[in-house]
Amino acid sequence: MDEIIRLAMTFLRGMWKHRWLGLIVAWVVGAIGVVTVIRIPDKYEASARIYVDTQSILKPLMAGLAIEPNLDQQIMILSRTLISRPNVEKLIRMADLDLSVKSKPAQEALIDGLMKSLTIKSTSRDNLYTLAYDDQDPEQAKRVVQSLVSIFVESSLGDKRKDTDSAKKFIEEQIHVYQKKLEEGEDRLKEFKLKNLASQSSDGKDYFGRMGEVSAALEQSKLELREAENSRDALKRQIVGEEPVLLPDTPESAVGISLPEIDGRIDVMKRNLDGLLQRYTDKHPDVVGTRRLIKELEAQKLEEISARKKVAPSSPGSLVNNNPVFQQLKVSLAENEATVASLQVRVAEYQSRYNRLKDSVKLIPLIEAQFTQLNRDYEIDKKNYESLVSRRESATMSGEMDASTGGVEFRLIDPPRVSPRPVSPNRLMLLPLTLALALAAGLFVPFAASQLRPVFFDARALREVTGLPLLGTVSMRTQEADKLKEKKKLKRFIAAFALLVGVYGAGIAFLFIFSMRPA
Repeated sequence: MDEIIRLAMTFLRGMWKHRWLGLIVAWVVGAIGVVTVIRIPDKYEASARIYVDTQSILKPLMAGLAIEPNLDQQIMILSRTLISRPNVEKLIRMADLDLSVKSKPAQEALIDGLMKSLTIKSTSRDNLYTLAYDDQDPEQAKRVVQSLVSIFVESSLGDKRKDTDSAKKFIEEQIHVYQKKLEEGEDRLKEFKLKNLASQSSDGKDYFGRMGEVSAALEQSKLELREAENSRDALKRQIVGEEPVLLPDTPESAVGISLPEIDGRIDVMKRNLDGLLQRYTDKHPDVVGTRRLIKELEAQKLEEISARKKVAPSSPGSLVNNNPVFQQLKVSLAENEATVASLQVRVAEYQSRYNRLKDSVKLIPLIEAQFTQLNRDYEIDKKNYESLVSRRESATMSGEMDASTGGVEFRLIDPPRVSPRPVSPNRLMLLPLTLALALAAGLFVPFAASQLRPVFFDARALREVTGLPLLGTVSMRTQEADKLKEKKKLKRFIAAFALLVGVYGAGIAFLFIFSMRPA
């Protein structure tokens, strides 16, 4: 703590050594600041108030059908329309501001200055707009505001119609764009469906649903096949208990010989083949399998006839059974054999379909994701298209409503007038700022001087800074006359500083009294 106090005292003593330099700088900066503030030209503000009547009896009736911008949007559109470059150029010609403009850069600077200086203030509740502009010449400021009011009041329905037409044109362009997007999306969906036709079903089910159906049909077919095989085996066990009867044989060809157990199966398979041909083509797996079974049964019949002839007794005859029970069992066995063969074909076909679906199961999530993406993009474009069509109808109805009601009505509440006193600069605020700036400069200059030309006031500081051994110090003995001289210098310094502050105070008081006088 003592070290901090010592450093602070050293710092202040260094600045105190250059106090007169700081005071002189403060006087110079203060004088320059006062002259600058006094020489700033006065600006007078001209203003006018306009009431905008936006109420119409049709608005509550057309709520939800026509587009009605809210008040914030109206203020934004109004300010952009009024303080735009074409209107400012028109205002310059109306207020005769272009008479003193001799070059293009000067004209551009004038336009930029006007666009920054013109202001529109509004109250969101009463629809009152205040148009203001400040200039060094009060009459010129008044002419500018008068011209601005004229441009504001003379805004006609034509500008609104133009905005409505532009909005409708933009909406129409967007409708055509989204219509084209919808057509392209429909083409992409069509191409995607044609490309992946094998993975789609006519009843709208997804791939895994179809796979589940095929699996269920396969299990059902396997169950029916097991039932048919069990029935066939039971018939075979019953046939074992019946004895055939040998009848005389004739020297006819094998074509005319009848074997009920095989002929019955052939007849059943032929009937199944006729039914399949009515639903499928010749290349269908069921049709091909049924024809193959018929050929196998016919070959089996020929082999059976040949075998029976070889094992038959020497007397001519063939195996024919006159027992009706045996004959009926043979016919039933033939029908069951045909049913088993048909079910075997069906099980093989369903197994083949299931295997194909199972092999393609890894590609299905990718296909479904692509289809979902295409469908989602199409739905978004369709939603935007329908929204644009609805907005187009609303815009058309809004334009017709504005045309029937006559648009917005402008009423001049306060005509353009100029403030009797300047609105800027605010010298009562600027003068204290210049005083603060002068005092800051007066403190900064001694500080900088003390840093540029440092002075050591004790042996310890000199030893710490130089790092050299200090042999000794020589003290200065102050006489009484020197003390009186230092006191006089201090009084003169305080008087000079007080004079600086007093001059500023007197100037501020004079400006305050002058500003309070009636105009």
